[in-house]
Amino acid sequence: MAGWSSNSKYAFLGALRSAAQMISYEVAIGFTIITVFLCAGSLNLTEIVRAQETVWYVVPLFPMFIIFFISALAETNRHPFDLPEAEAELVSGYNVEYSAMGFALFFLGEYGNILLMSITTAILFLGGWLPPFAFLSFIPGSVWLGLKVGIFAILFVIIRAVLPRYRYDQLMQIG
Repeated sequence: MAGWSSNSKYAFLGALRSAAQMISYEVAIGFTIITVFLCAGSLNLTEIVRAQETVWYVVPLFPMFIIFFISALAETNRHPFDLPEAEAELVSGYNVEYSAMGFALFFLGEYGNILLMSITTAILFLGGWLPPFAFLSFIPGSVWLGLKVGIFAILFVIIRAVLPRYRYDQLMQIG
């Protein structure tokens, strides 16, 4: 909507790329979440975390975890999947015509989405608020969840610094 309403062909092209990318990676992320639901036997997030008391789902579902994390990078439009915002060819993508508070709200939403995907990853695959070992159970669960979310948020930033950007045809082929 933002790319279309700005009345710029570059912003509109960036919005179309963003929509195509989100649709192509939502299928993969949906299938990985379904496998976690099937292993836990419930759709309740509390039950999913309790089902991981013996072993976190990252161990038996490691290929699904990798697919989920790659899809989470693509869903959040983070590097190397940030083609809707590719500065060299689209002049910053769909948000090119926005400034001040509108521009700040775009980035607030982007980083909020990164935290949401980090929380989802921690709950679905890393045992949520559960400690990695039983002898560490004296540390509160909120600390464990915050630590896991922080690690994934930092990992999003590190990946931006390390990996190169894909071409658009390569991105859709990976999806």
